[in-house]
Amino acid sequence: MEQRPRLYVTLEGYAVEGGFDEPYEPATCYSPTIALGRHFGPGAAGGLWSDYEQVLEFVPQLGFDGIRLSVEWARLEPHRGQFDVSALERYAQVVRHAQSLDLGVTVALVDATWPAWLGLEAWLLPWVVPLVLEHARRVVTRLADTSTGVAVFTEAQALVVGGYLEGTVPPWRRGARVDAAMAAAQIDSILAALGADPVVGPRLVTSSRTLSLGQSPGTIASARAAAIGCDELYARTLVRGSGPTRAPAGLLVKRDDRWRVEASEGLLSALR
Repeated sequence: MEQRPRLYVTLEGYAVEGGFDEPYEPATCYSPTIALGRHFGPGAAGGLWSDYEQVLEFVPQLGFDGIRLSVEWARLEPHRGQFDVSALERYAQVVRHAQSLDLGVTVALVDATWPAWLGLEAWLLPWVVPLVLEHARRVVTRLADTSTGVAVFTEAQALVVGGYLEGTVPPWRRGARVDAAMAAAQIDSILAALGADPVVGPRLVTSSRTLSLGQSPGTIASARAAAIGCDELYARTLVRGSGPTRAPAGLLVKRDDRWRVEASEGLLSALR
């Protein structure tokens, strides 16, 4: 009999941490359109860069086995070759706190954003590949003692389809089928290289699904049942966040400087 996948809830750094895409802050691939007024940036977001420990305390009582934590590349390397060691240590603190609560942790290396200095066409540029590998090894080497898994891309297909076919995410192109195929091939090459890497490979999560909390409890329960056989199932997300990559829904909200559970019991029951 196949086991149910581990149920993790996501924490998506760019949308929830605050401190991106404003003057003197790390710039991402969304910075050009934010500067042009076509998108609103995340601003202070949920302020989780300082509040991670507070929201993690809710995770066990909500019934989750762990978290998927997006480690934001733009924060760790705001300029090419300029590494913020203190930011990486902060992520290590978050991981350690999660594990002190007996939560599993999967670290996501590239989510919906990447550093502005990589360029909007990052997934077409061959010189980007070794930089992704270097970023992955740096993060996993630092967090290897505490992280239980590694997800290279949170939504690789969305980067290709949304970026080159539908025009909904950077680089906002439509119908670019040849470039979409090239981007998909480059992403596959990155996954293959990291799968064979002695540092990263043993920790890769190779089978997972993501549930949107914006769906009805019945739809979520059906998707939960259909995920049998996956290693990990991700509920998106613990905190909705703000800015262009915010999630449709979240489980916690901050009111009067206090975090509270906002999800209905029906939704939580469907997840469990």
